[in-house]
Amino acid sequence: RQSVTKDTFRQYRILGKGGFGEVRPRGEGGGRWWAGGGSPCCRVPPKVCACQVRATGKMYACKKLEKKRIKKRKGEAMALNEKQILEKVNSPFIVSLAYAYETKDALCLVLTIMNGGDLKFHIYNMGNPGFEDERVVFYAAEICCGLQHLHQEGIGYR
Repeated sequence: RQSVTKDTFRQYRILGKGGFGEVRPRGEGGGRWWAGGGSPCCRVPPKVCACQVRATGKMYACKKLEKKRIKKRKGEAMALNEKQILEKVNSPFIVSLAYAYETKDALCLVLTIMNGGDLKFHIYNMGNPGFEDERVVFYAAEICCGLQHLHQEGIGYR
């Protein structure tokens, strides 16, 4: 198994900002767990950027968790828990962990990239706010499929 470092990837623009940080893309286009919508160990959102594997050109999203913030918030267990959950997930409706590495200042989780933006973006920025009923049913079904996968894996999502 080849070791992965920051040099394995090309870093690109920030993909977005969430409750716990920014997301950037990278590259080409047993027990019960708790999974949150961000990194609960960090009060400041992690940076998420696009990234690309240099060797293959494959694109990912790279989520960087700052070690100082993790330590300050005593979030070591939560960061490890997040990594373990993302490793366990294998569903087309949920991002999963492709690679993980650390730098002097950050823990980096390289995730599958979901093109198209998040649901909040579509609700508020695609013409009139809201959706037609058919689209609501479609998105609700996708969310249910993702939640079903998490529960099959013994992961409880908040």
